[in-house]
Amino acid sequence: MIAPAEYCRQIEDYLCRKNEGHLIRIVGPVFEQVSAWAAQGVPLAIAFRGIDRYCERYYAKGPRRRPVRVEFCEADILDLFDNWRRAVGVLPIDAGHGEHDRPEARRDSLPAHLDRAIARLTAVRSGRWSREFDQRVDRAVRELDAARAPAKHARGDARASLLDRLSALDRELLDAAHNELDTTRRGALRAEAEAEIAPFASRMTAEARSSAVAAALDRLVRDAAGLPLLAHDP
Repeated sequence: MIAPAEYCRQIEDYLCRKNEGHLIRIVGPVFEQVSAWAAQGVPLAIAFRGIDRYCERYYAKGPRRRPVRVEFCEADILDLFDNWRRAVGVLPIDAGHGEHDRPEARRDSLPAHLDRAIARLTAVRSGRWSREFDQRVDRAVRELDAARAPAKHARGDARASLLDRLSALDRELLDAAHNELDTTRRGALRAEAEAEIAPFASRMTAEARSSAVAAALDRLVRDAAGLPLLAHDP
């Protein structure tokens, strides 16, 4: 596990870049707050994404009046961490905090979920990947677009069938993204996935650890390819 001082330093450096060079030191109570994230096993990549998410909302409000402070980003960071833990199948290191004592976020409606997924997939087609991958994404966009109207009124078996197809399509795109990686990039992402799981590994069976690393690798590949999560909760 990364030392708290180094963890805080990297968070400090990242926030400085987000604040266009304005450095806000992580000291005193804020150091204890950020160190607690490290103690819980929050991967740095998740913390950075939480900072990004807060900053996106902050910038959307108009011209900035003051630099973003890291403590303002905590709710986003811990929310993303909870989602990450559920995705990779690990328990919190400090079980006493439960789910950070926050209510579960409201889920998007299925039509809204499809709209966002289509927008994200459309942005993926940037020429950075092979022609075959771009064509696969194009087919997925067309399939999702065709599903938008039925999704508004889907109930019972029809809705269950649509959700099953979204999960299957998500896996198909993720497998295609895996195939786009060369050996060097794949190895680097796997090493990153193993580092994310390392703080939890001592409490896991070999099988559980292997499954968690695979899930963490999927998330990293998804982020690298810019793919949205197509699967949607019932």
